[in-house]
Amino acid sequence: MTQAFSSVARRTGHVSKAGTHSSLSCMNKVLALACLPMVTMVPMTARAIDVDIGDFVPAPEGTTAGLLYLQHAKRDKLYAQGRQTARDPRLVSDVGIGRLVHYTTIGGLTVGPQILVPFGRLDAGRDTSALGKTSGVGDVILAAPVWLINDSASRTYLAIAPYLYLPTGSYSHDRPLNLGENRWKFDLQVGFVKGLTDNWYVDLTGDVMFHGKNDNYGAAGETLKQKQLYQGQGYLRYQFTPGANAFVGLSQTWGGETRVDGVDSNDEARQRKISVGGSYFIRPKTQLLVALGRDLEVENGFKESARINVRLLQVF
Repeated sequence: MTQAFSSVARRTGHVSKAGTHSSLSCMNKVLALACLPMVTMVPMTARAIDVDIGDFVPAPEGTTAGLLYLQHAKRDKLYAQGRQTARDPRLVSDVGIGRLVHYTTIGGLTVGPQILVPFGRLDAGRDTSALGKTSGVGDVILAAPVWLINDSASRTYLAIAPYLYLPTGSYSHDRPLNLGENRWKFDLQVGFVKGLTDNWYVDLTGDVMFHGKNDNYGAAGETLKQKQLYQGQGYLRYQFTPGANAFVGLSQTWGGETRVDGVDSNDEARQRKISVGGSYFIRPKTQLLVALGRDLEVENGFKESARINVRLLQVF
């Protein structure tokens, strides 16, 4: 599970400052920042829960696992309603998640209660340098997937996973970039894994995210509300051995339009991305996963030109 955790707030103050300059570079910054109201929250935080291959294949009862996720991503294009804005925008993120999960049985069903703690750094530059940079801890996430089907014989798994985001992360309405969002969120995810042959597997996931309101949003401390956000993900993987595989995945996000003080932002996400990678058990209880990816299409927000995800899993 990998994702960036930041809030790109609207900063009308920055727009007016940039507008006092007459150079072409500053005019590009004005254009980029003026479009931010239309792409608010879309670049990173508006995403639903990204999954990795095998996330919905549970470990045996009593297993405890610790995971560390690291992601480096570069963004050099900015869109508003499908149109590219700014000549030379830039946003780089280095984010991570520490995750602890324990597998148990409740009422005959496998359950995996867990806690996730995000952290990271965001750095804007070039025509969007007025966004600045920030670092810190994101909103803590509590989750507890429940497996309705856990059939290793037929290699069929089906689970429902609720995620609750707590407004605990670093946040200031005076900062354009934040790692916390100052609001509650709830994501309901359904994951399905099926072995097609001895080596081929398909991982399918769909989820919907519900957002609480942020009543201290942007420089003016406005109220942000957001519609439900939807995401569908699919992976096709080839299992060379029980401990080694390769995969390719596609993800589509839509919905999630925001409204600030009753005014629609017309900023539906509509993001499509691709990833390829593989995982390998470098030790009997230690797995390394590496994936490369990028955005294929973005309707509103920054577009990722390159992304690398690294996940280290340790079974205790």
